Amino acid sequence: MNPAPVQYAWNGDVALAYQVVGDGPIDLLVCFGWMSNLDVQWESPYLAGFLRGLAGHARLIVTDRRGWGCSERFSPTDVPTLEMLVDDLLVVLDAAGSRRAAVLATCESGLIAKLFAAAHADRTAGLILEDSFVSLAATP
Repeated sequence: MNPAPVQYAWNGDVALAYQVVGDGPIDLLVCFGWMSNLDVQWESPYLAGFLRGLAGHARLIVTDRRGWGCSERFSPTDVPTLEMLVDDLLVVLDAAGSRRAAVLATCESGLIAKLFAAAHADRTAGLILEDSFVSLAATP
């Protein structure tokens, strides 16, 4: 299974990169944390093997979130809110033709995935969190 071409969905004037791989019975939206780059991830035999394994069981939708990888950059004075990043996921799902997907998120992308699942339960088939956390702020 070869990587699919990178496609772009637009949230306003922001380009959001994504790929669709596989054709399983469920859609699985993958949101990596700090190490996301659709052009490079397939060069790693370990990461590519992981993604191919997922795509063997699901229709895999992998996205570089705003500011990362192949998606549009933002300036330090224009950092998007979590709600904007959740809207970005909806835009990517719509562009990929997905009505409902399980969401797999790693690291800080877990914050976005949790908010997505809470705000859009009708579009969320499941939530898988790996190495995620509850907050970026220190707590007692």
